[in-house]
Amino acid sequence: MNSRKLLSETRRTFPAPKAHCQQPSRILVVDVTSPSWANTCSVLCEALENTLCLACGLAGPCRVPLLSLYVVQPQQECLLPFTQVKENFARIQACISELRLLPAEGSFPQGGSGVVQAVQDGLQQFKQYSRHTAAGGSTNSSVEITVLTSQSSKEMVKQLEKKLKDVDLVSLRRLQVIEVLKRDFLEPEDVEQCVPAEEPSSSDIAILGMDIDVQTVEDNVISLEMLFKTWLHDYGTEREQLHLLLPLGGFSHAAAPKSTIMCLKCDLQERLLDPALLSGPADGTGRAADPSSPWHVAAWPATGLHKLRVVKALKSEGVCESVLYGLPFIIKPTSCWQLDWDELETNQHSFHALCHSLLQRKWMLLARHEPQNTNPNWNTVVHSYYVIVPSDSATLLVKAVAIRELLLPSAFPALLAEHPEHIRGPIESALNNLEVEVAYNPLHLKSNLYKYLKSSLYKPPHRQQAQPREQRPERHQPKQPQSRAKAAVAPLLMAPSPLQTFRPAAARRDSCERSPLPREYDEFLQ
Repeated sequence: MNSRKLLSETRRTFPAPKAHCQQPSRILVVDVTSPSWANTCSVLCEALENTLCLACGLAGPCRVPLLSLYVVQPQQECLLPFTQVKENFARIQACISELRLLPAEGSFPQGGSGVVQAVQDGLQQFKQYSRHTAAGGSTNSSVEITVLTSQSSKEMVKQLEKKLKDVDLVSLRRLQVIEVLKRDFLEPEDVEQCVPAEEPSSSDIAILGMDIDVQTVEDNVISLEMLFKTWLHDYGTEREQLHLLLPLGGFSHAAAPKSTIMCLKCDLQERLLDPALLSGPADGTGRAADPSSPWHVAAWPATGLHKLRVVKALKSEGVCESVLYGLPFIIKPTSCWQLDWDELETNQHSFHALCHSLLQRKWMLLARHEPQNTNPNWNTVVHSYYVIVPSDSATLLVKAVAIRELLLPSAFPALLAEHPEHIRGPIESALNNLEVEVAYNPLHLKSNLYKYLKSSLYKPPHRQQAQPREQRPERHQPKQPQSRAKAAVAPLLMAPSPLQTFRPAAARRDSCERSPLPREYDEFLQ
């Protein structure tokens, strides 16, 4: 069990962080010196663009607040300095277009310490960026770094462990090394494990208490897309999100005394993205989940502590699917860093025992949602009810269940036992022509949502109005010829702020060698 209790002291200094500040900033380091870069490039760019269009299109707080992208070829180069993801999809799309146009395999020699230098440079940039943004009232105190490579992850971890011993890692929440493998190199039993889980297995290497997560992933769009989609989960671990209250001594119709209540501390995780959050405007002003509503449990953003009091046990075969509604959520043992290690371990074992017992008995649980904040002016509290379903994994599924007030009458006739042959025959023939799958796989269905989001988020550049000379931003560097990649994406790079402009690749490389902070920040902060 990895409780992630060792967090930065910087995060502890903010007593009431906002939801968007709980999400770490992201640094993606892409190693393009690998022999298989030509095969990986297209699928990586498509997966990254798909995930980021979701992050930009979702209403509410941004789930990926800041993003920076480095390439190693063999020296590190910052293609995208720290950029706010929200409302910057055109700039991110231009960066991905430049990544697509990098030379193919064989153009760069392997080896060297470019990845380590990129990690160090990214940490230094984040440190300076955080210092200046904190002065303006905005706080984002942690960062996660993902290294994507086709080289040996073991060798990469050894280099990182050796070079980062003397580096200040207080703001680093997690360092992840992802080894991208071709299907030819995957063993048959590893193919089903190539899609990353939310909590990938960690290596036994720790730097100042921070584990380096090592993982392998297959070089296809779906696997890489699922890897990047873990960025969309809620990363707030300041407190647990759900208390599951169980009466000790067996279930009873009467409410158990408070002293006989067992409390399992849990976290909530979304199983699906709410489509309603994608139906609003692209600027994020669409409808977000209302945490004060009694009709749902909101896992994002985690604005308060939910309490579900178990009132009954239900036979699994006795629950009709027609009375379940709303989006499902995953319940898992909490990873709150404020809890003691022994309490975390006991809580996790109790949770696993509950899952095992429910599976053995073939039971579900009926739970009542307790109000978070009772308004003294309210004479009546409205309760919602939920069904908690066990699974083979160490998680529970929770879904809202209908109550008397919401239920509509359904007097349907019974199913006829026999049908005329001239009616039954065509139906049987039609069913026989259908392709049959053993299980439903949502990865086999696409709705063109990515294409729709990309077209709606893309804002064509508009011609800037002429500014007085004294209002124009100063440029301290000489004009340099554009690279082939820059010329291809130049129409997308027009923006009114120096923070929203790219420099030619040569200039960026020089600035990375001179100073860890890109020139855009220097001009912006003056």
